[in-house]
Amino acid sequence: MRVKDTLNLGKTKFPMRGNLPKREAEWEKNWEDQKFYQRRLKLNEGHERFDLHDGPPFANGNIHMGHALNKITKDIIIRSKNMAGFYAPYTPGWDTHGLPIEQQLTKQGVDRKTMDRAAYRKLCYDFAMSQVEKQRTDFKRLGVIGDWDHPYITLLPEFEAAEIRVFGKMFENGYIYQGKKPVYWSWSSESTLAEAEVEYHDIESPSIYISFPVKDGKGKLDEKNTYFLIWTTTPWTIPSNQGITVNPKFDYSVVEVGDRRYVVGTERLEAVAEILGWSDYKTVQHLKGTDLEYMVAKHPYLEGRESLLMNAVYVTADDGTGLVHTASGFGEDDYNTAMRYGFDVLSPMDNKGCFTEEIPDKDLVGKFYTDTNDIVKDKLAAAGNLLHYSTFVHSAAHDWRTKKPVVYRATTQWFASISKFRDQILDQIEKTDFYPSWGKTRLYNMIKDRGDWVISRQRAWGVPLPIFYAEDGTAIVTPETINHVADLFEREGSNAWFTHPVEDLLPEGFTSEHSPNGKFTKETDILDVWFDSGTSWSGVRALGYDVQYPTSMYLEGSDQYRGWFNSSLITSVAANGVAPYKSVLSQGFTLDGQGRKMSKSLGNTISPNDVIKKMSAEIIRLWVASVDSSADVGVSMEILQQVSEAYRKIRNTFRYMLANTSDFDPKENRVAFKDLRKIDQYLEVKLNDLVAECLVDYKKYDFADVYKQVFKFITNDLSAFYLDFAKDVLYIEAQDSHARRSMQTVIYDAAVKLAKILAPILPHTMGEVWEYLKEAEDDVYLSNFPEIEDYDGQDELKEDWHAFMKVRDDVLKALEKARDQKLIGKSFEAEVTVYPDEESQAALDKLAGEDFREILIVSQLKFGQGPVPADADKFDHASVVVRHAEGEVCPRCRMIRTDIGADNRLPELCGRCASVVALDHPEALEEGLEK
Repeated sequence: MRVKDTLNLGKTKFPMRGNLPKREAEWEKNWEDQKFYQRRLKLNEGHERFDLHDGPPFANGNIHMGHALNKITKDIIIRSKNMAGFYAPYTPGWDTHGLPIEQQLTKQGVDRKTMDRAAYRKLCYDFAMSQVEKQRTDFKRLGVIGDWDHPYITLLPEFEAAEIRVFGKMFENGYIYQGKKPVYWSWSSESTLAEAEVEYHDIESPSIYISFPVKDGKGKLDEKNTYFLIWTTTPWTIPSNQGITVNPKFDYSVVEVGDRRYVVGTERLEAVAEILGWSDYKTVQHLKGTDLEYMVAKHPYLEGRESLLMNAVYVTADDGTGLVHTASGFGEDDYNTAMRYGFDVLSPMDNKGCFTEEIPDKDLVGKFYTDTNDIVKDKLAAAGNLLHYSTFVHSAAHDWRTKKPVVYRATTQWFASISKFRDQILDQIEKTDFYPSWGKTRLYNMIKDRGDWVISRQRAWGVPLPIFYAEDGTAIVTPETINHVADLFEREGSNAWFTHPVEDLLPEGFTSEHSPNGKFTKETDILDVWFDSGTSWSGVRALGYDVQYPTSMYLEGSDQYRGWFNSSLITSVAANGVAPYKSVLSQGFTLDGQGRKMSKSLGNTISPNDVIKKMSAEIIRLWVASVDSSADVGVSMEILQQVSEAYRKIRNTFRYMLANTSDFDPKENRVAFKDLRKIDQYLEVKLNDLVAECLVDYKKYDFADVYKQVFKFITNDLSAFYLDFAKDVLYIEAQDSHARRSMQTVIYDAAVKLAKILAPILPHTMGEVWEYLKEAEDDVYLSNFPEIEDYDGQDELKEDWHAFMKVRDDVLKALEKARDQKLIGKSFEAEVTVYPDEESQAALDKLAGEDFREILIVSQLKFGQGPVPADADKFDHASVVVRHAEGEVCPRCRMIRTDIGADNRLPELCGRCASVVALDHPEALEEGLEK
């Protein structure tokens, strides 16, 4: 018999390499076939609920790493909540209306303007559903579990009907109105935009100083050769000028430059003089902003047009001249001020950004707005009122889809009034929990400063605004019309708006005093897509899905404070007076390894599907858990490779634990905590502390700390310590010895508890681990998180072992020094004598009976008494003497022993090994041993 055959070498079929790209898909199919999602919910029926309402991703193209970060985080939460005993369903959702799908059809050569509206919308529907299927496949391949066969989709008839009913409730509550006011207008999309659809990029714009001749100074200004001085970056708006706004609280100076006098804000005078090159000017008069109100100026180049001086506190002294050119159709402040002073809105621009016949300068009719800048500049110069022209680069609003600049343009739209119930919204924000906490302040300030929400869009693919118009133009929205339209949409979908005549869309026999001839028309605009997703709290329940309202949590990227978090809050409070969520968790964006935004133009994008093929979904999931996603996070193939190394460490540690508990039956071989050796008790307590910390982290959604603490435990407490010296027990001691079974109890517990703790993060791998454990559940996901134990004397035990670990650190330093001096090679070649300090000795005395030699992995260990030898290495907690051990190497335990041959039955072995072999392998006594 060979010596090797007498060892209890661990054996397991758990592979070192997981072949995850192939096997993950097989496990995912098994989860589906075995209905693990449904079975887990069944186990938790009647328990406290946790509902995470899925923010619908837009159905357009394969998923990116931002999608992966979002969906995996949600999956970790759902899995962890279910394993913590909550009833936590997950219904995935998709946002399917809107411009991006129209753009995709345009790229395919479809011209919506030449098609029947209903037929065009059918193409949009088919494209959207194909994208839903594509993304559903991608999300499932990330290991995300949920009710994938029954997602909520914003184009489903029941969802659209629920959306119409929310609109009707808001209208009934007085929060919906029609008005003509400036909104973000995208000429490239030919539609209004919500604030969430606007992003900012640098552009080059004109910087122009213009003088307006004083026509009526109200007896306070001399009209002869006196001018109001304004600054603007939009010369194209000058033909539409209706007034000049000044701050009533500011001081204004009248300065003489040559034969002209100019009115300038006193605080801005020095800066303006430098820009305009006024080297010799004289202040001749001071006025307050209130003095200037109702004065009248002449238009700087259009004959017969006037400009009224108005007061408004939004005028600042940060830049410009302190006097602001005002055109009611092209700015929100301009509009509000002009309305206060009784002006009609002037917005002479069409949907494509070209000027209409309404513009006072007829030379500009039909021209694209930016193309008129030079024309206006030349006319100003010819009139002698252009004082300065230059260009500068600044950040400007752009359409987030087309990437083209947008304008503020007054147009007749439908709005949701935020001002009417702003205080209610703010009150609901105060009652909501935010992760991270700064999210509350961010959303609060956005709502506090938000203007009314323009909810109408001039597009084809979306939910129609359910509004009828009488013969005199009166808008008709009543509970009866809303319910009739909603019921129709619920049966046929919103295409019914375009396939039915208006008579069928109205309740039978509907009449109105505003339509004496019984004629009605219907609105052609659609609802903002943020209204679609913003009413998903209602739509998902209308589809009959298992989601509570208000729901436990909304989780999306930090951009959704102005998007989905915002629109959902507004619609829910407007309709029902409550926020749709109890908590909000936001995440940052995914950046490349250098901290740059990912974009195709930079070539720095990473496809999750490519990562899965090369590495696996588990690596993406472990990356998600390892980062602090409350801020922006970096990802690159190099970063993922580092995560892959961490995964390999985790996997190999589990493999070692499984191999060395393969002959351990927890029902038969488990050692009770009170009977464990003290070192094993210490590891059991440390494992218990880890569990307690991780359960708190899961409650706080701090998955990065779960990863950090588990990896630290696996690396430091297990691999570098406990499992390192465990070989001397697991391999060498008798198979059924107390020491071995005691250690196996801890290792098995660690494998089970760590598998449960890591299951939400690494469900494929921990499911595979579970197959090799002797637990009752079919899958780790069907088990619960470990319970936190309360071990007698655990605090004192930890204190004593912490003292020993300090001594151990000193011994390891001494062994390393001996290695450097070539005194020893492996630590088993050492004889170590330790002289602990008084405090450490007291702790060691309480651990009497423990085999410290085994733990320190040396062949011989003594604790010295009396004076410390001069050649001892002195450290913080002990002095240590290292010598080369005397004796021979035992071929079985590899220790240097002085009792080789003490048992003449097996003279090749040391006394301990001979006893073990005689007990476990009596046949060796007759056959003998071969090295």
